[in-house]
Amino acid sequence: MEFWVVLILYVVAVLLVGLLSARRASRSSGEYFLAGRSLGTVVLFMALFGTNTTPFVLIGIPGIAYHQGVGIFSVNAPIVALGIPLTFWAIGSPARRMGARLGAMTPAELFAKRFDSRWVGYVLFLFFAFYTLPYMVTAVDGAAQTLEVVTEGAVPEWQGGFGVLAIALLYTSFGGMRATAWTNVLQGTLFLGFMVAMFFLVPASMGGFEEATRKVTEANPNLLTMGTEGLFEPRAFASWGLAISLTVIAFPHMLVRLMAATSERSLKNICRIYPIALALLWVPAVMLGLWGAALIPGLEGRESDRVFAEVITTALPPWLTAVGFLAVIAAVMSTLDAQILTLGSMVTRDVIGDAQTVHSGARDVRLTRISGLVVSVAVFTWWRVGGSSIFDIAAIAFSGYVTLAPTLFLGVRWRRFTAPGAIASILVGNLVYVWALSGTDWNARAAGWLGFLPVFWAFFAAALVAIVVSHATHKQSDSSLQRAFG
Repeated sequence: MEFWVVLILYVVAVLLVGLLSARRASRSSGEYFLAGRSLGTVVLFMALFGTNTTPFVLIGIPGIAYHQGVGIFSVNAPIVALGIPLTFWAIGSPARRMGARLGAMTPAELFAKRFDSRWVGYVLFLFFAFYTLPYMVTAVDGAAQTLEVVTEGAVPEWQGGFGVLAIALLYTSFGGMRATAWTNVLQGTLFLGFMVAMFFLVPASMGGFEEATRKVTEANPNLLTMGTEGLFEPRAFASWGLAISLTVIAFPHMLVRLMAATSERSLKNICRIYPIALALLWVPAVMLGLWGAALIPGLEGRESDRVFAEVITTALPPWLTAVGFLAVIAAVMSTLDAQILTLGSMVTRDVIGDAQTVHSGARDVRLTRISGLVVSVAVFTWWRVGGSSIFDIAAIAFSGYVTLAPTLFLGVRWRRFTAPGAIASILVGNLVYVWALSGTDWNARAAGWLGFLPVFWAFFAAALVAIVVSHATHKQSDSSLQRAFG
């Protein structure tokens, strides 16, 4: 009963935000796609933070920490806390300025106009969609499983997945970027507040922090030390650090939010706040896994993904447990809404139309709402017929985004970078990545060359090809560069 109450209140709140944003969203393309480039520090931060936080952090990290211990924090959190804000400054800040100069509304459109090349926009859209769609599928699956568990089967998986996707589509279609940004304020506050509260309440239920630590030590003392193998091996550690630092800025739904910032000052403030917020989220997530090892011993393999649900059900009162499950749903929807809007807008601006055409605001909004519906139907269909291999594809997608990072960085920072260099960088980087992941003995040895992960070599190849091909091809005209760089 408690869960149904908080769920209904949550749905009403996000739909209300969408309706309140709808009137302004219909005024122009700039308002619908980028909230008029007016997102200030607080809303911009929550939009980025909410979009970047997925069930992987709330469910996946406790599950990993359940087996690998506190060391998993050092593999992820410090690198993310420093690396992601750095990419906001290195790529997001000049992308915001360039997008405003060129009147670009989407990431693909930004680079199509930067290079005066529709083909750059097409190639970027293709890979953005290729890596984002499976990401969306796994988000829907996570929300559907959560709803089925917490309602004890009253909401079957297909109904839960359909409902979450439909609600996200509805308020996103109503209000565009402004609706998704303001719902992210609600959603981010919900799951961040819950994780901070849980950090104190769970150990309190175990007799305090000291007693909780003693119980973890009794259950498995290795959980309190850092390992030396797997991701903890220095070269794998470096490869993984590269991947998780660069993948977020290459999410099109993150980059477009940075393009919506109202000023450089807002972006600088975000870079200062982000590390603190990530620590507030990741410390409880990791510790929940450790405490779960003491409270719910014996979970094997993927069973450890249940540790979040098992711990909060065991240690928290029913009403707060309901909030915890809602936090997972909020984390899913705070990412899904941005992905629906971004893919829908790229279909409208970069596929149906083209980046060189001045579009009607009403036409763009109408087409993007239709495109968002098509994207949502595709995601739901893929989820229902795709099978378990979806999880493997989604895991590969996170590193795949990294192959786009050289083009994104050089495109906004290097005037000598050319359209052939950008296209070659993306294609070669992805070919190397696919080759490194393939299963033959020779390729397996090549992927492990010097102990680095495949994503390292894919990124290196993409960066190298970008520079070599750009120097080997004609420089872009000075007038085009002036329009883009100012």
